[in-house]
Amino acid sequence: MATQDGSEDIIMETEEKPKEAEPLGEDAEKGDTESTSHSDGAAEATTQDSSISNGDDDDDDDDDRERVDLKIIWNKNKYDLKIPVDSTGATLKEKIHSLTGLPPSMQKVMYKGLLPEDKTLREIKITNGAKIMVVGSTINDVLAVNTPKETIQQEVKAEEDKKEPLCRQKQHRKVLDKGKPDDILPAIKGTKERLPTVPLSGMFNKSGGKVRLTFKLEQDQLWLGTKERTEKVPMGSIKNVVSEPIEGHEDYHMMAFQLGPTEASQYWVYWVPTQFVDAIKDTVLGKWQYF
Repeated sequence: MATQDGSEDIIMETEEKPKEAEPLGEDAEKGDTESTSHSDGAAEATTQDSSISNGDDDDDDDDDRERVDLKIIWNKNKYDLKIPVDSTGATLKEKIHSLTGLPPSMQKVMYKGLLPEDKTLREIKITNGAKIMVVGSTINDVLAVNTPKETIQQEVKAEEDKKEPLCRQKQHRKVLDKGKPDDILPAIKGTKERLPTVPLSGMFNKSGGKVRLTFKLEQDQLWLGTKERTEKVPMGSIKNVVSEPIEGHEDYHMMAFQLGPTEASQYWVYWVPTQFVDAIKDTVLGKWQYF
């Protein structure tokens, strides 16, 4: 621009220089990559952490369950077992199998009588330190039996079907006609109970003398006691157990233990309370036996 004196003043115009954009070169890409990598890594770590298991979830659950300490006795050997109190008898058999190698189907487990498979240890009222008796034989031992018990049972049943009711036969009437013993245990008709912890007493034998039944589970024996003597019979030698309600007194049974192959080897007991009949049969014969 010219001034009045003809000279030119130089006017410096300053314009704000626009801020240059940040370069989008390798440094920027590197920064973005690192940011993305860090974010993805954190997400991956979170995912991995959420899927990691300590591997002892089941053990933690088991630890929270109430347990009982048991003494397992089989074949003169003793085993310690700690098991949840809400386990069933079937579960206990599996545990015994792992300890002894004896298959559950070959076990006869005893605790105040034959242990029911469908009830829990809590329902059976098994407490800490309880002794559990296990009776059982290997497959080879069972197959070595010469006379199958199943065959004997079938023969005995066939003979029974041919005859009149046992309580009407002369050999039994001479005992039954004496009447019910005064000191016999009370009977409860229509119920089933496990064997009591004390011997069953007050009953008559074939000669009309008093007899008591003692179940020695730890020895797998049935003791037949009279005033004169006590006969100790291995339960494995008893081929069969038969029973029949007494006419006019159906809450009591007459019962025979088959000690040999013939009728003459039956040991008769009269006035057995009906609530114990099934428990006696299961304890002596055992549901585990195939023969």
